[in-house]
Amino acid sequence: MYLLDTVVLSELRKSPARRNPNVVSWLASVSPDELFISAISIGEIERGIERRRSVDPPFAAALAEWLHVVLRNYGERILPLGVDIARRWGRLSAEIGNNGIDLAIAATALEHGLVVVTRNVSDFAATGAALLDPFEPRP
Repeated sequence: MYLLDTVVLSELRKSPARRNPNVVSWLASVSPDELFISAISIGEIERGIERRRSVDPPFAAALAEWLHVVLRNYGERILPLGVDIARRWGRLSAEIGNNGIDLAIAATALEHGLVVVTRNVSDFAATGAALLDPFEPRP
């Protein structure tokens, strides 16, 4: 099973003609029931909405509408940041030497035994989480 990073979710927001074909192909090969997202990604999207609200209200509104679709579609497959995940994030942060939010996503994947699906493999490499880059062509 898989934990989609925010960058993969953002790819899905694009019009079908603009989506990376490798991502589209990979997603078609996986059952939607195997796809999860972290509550952290919801926060990252919400931050993007708020940052754009005053400078580009139409874009912020479209992003907010898309977020509602994500919330509805993923529902029970949105994984919260509970105590065990927070503790794992703390350990990773101390071991790796940074406190980036990607470590919380990695901690979520590690606690749930999920593969992190991301374009930003280097951001997760030191965490020990299993990784998959759907933007790369599959053999």
